[in-house]
Formats: sequence, C-alpha cells, structure tokens
Amino acid sequence: MPGQDAFGTIQEIVSILEADPATDWTRVDIEALRRHLVDMNEVTLNATAVATLVNGGASYTVTGDGRTLEAIRRMVPAHAHEIDGVNGWTVKAEPAATGVVLTVTALDPRQTSHIRGLGFIGIMAQGGHHQMHHLAMAKGEVHH
Repeated sequence: MPGQDAFGTIQEIVSILEADPATDWTRVDIEALRRHLVDMNEVTLNATAVATLVNGGASYTVTGDGRTLEAIRRMVPAHAHEIDGVNGWTVKAEPAATGVVLTVTALDPRQTSHIRGLGFIGIMAQGGHHQMHHLAMAKGEVHH
C-alpha cells in the first residue's frame, strides 16, 4: 500500500505510462492529475450535499466554500455529463450561487430508489470511467 490514496493513484498512473513505450512524455502532465485528485478529495470530504426528493429521483444541492466550491464547480458538471444516460438516468447539473444543483431522475421506479439510495457521493462514484479518465488526464489528453 502506498500510504495515501492520491499518491497511490499517481503511482499507478506513472507505472502505466513508464511501461508504455508509446508514451509521449512531451504531453504528460502529472500535475494536472494531482490537481484533479485534490478536487476529488475536496468534493468527497468537504462538500455539503442536501437532497430533495423529486419525481423519479433526487436533486442534490452541493455547496462549499473556497477551494471546495471551485472543485464542485469543476467536477459535478463534468461528471453529470459523463453519466447522463447510465442506468436510464437523466442527469443535469445547474450552477448555483454557492455550488451546483445536481438532479438525477429516471422513468423506471426501481431506479428512483437506486438514485435516492446512492445519494450525492454515490452518484459521483458511478461509472467505470475514473481510471481511464485519470490516465487520459496524465497523458495531457483530457482536462475538466
């Protein structure tokens, strides 16, 4: 174990890049990945999310101050775009004065309880794209 999750993520990505002879080191940006991991930490640990039940799902008012607010504004809309349509969900992120309102709904009543059960951070953890996203970010291919 590397001792710290963000460090471990960076270590894994660096190992992948170093093992790939096609890595274009002129484009690699590990610092961008580090900043993104800081954003993930801010949203996961410091954002406040208040749920409101809506027809077919829930709306999460996600707020924070300072660095956390900046991270919310970068991450939540990007993630909403990434998972819109997953499980038949409609996912929308709208800016708010102190954060973002994330609304997730579905026509299937079973998905309604799924959405509500996951809550905000469970919704943010949806999808298997995170690892690929982190690698692409480190390669200089993707930015929020």
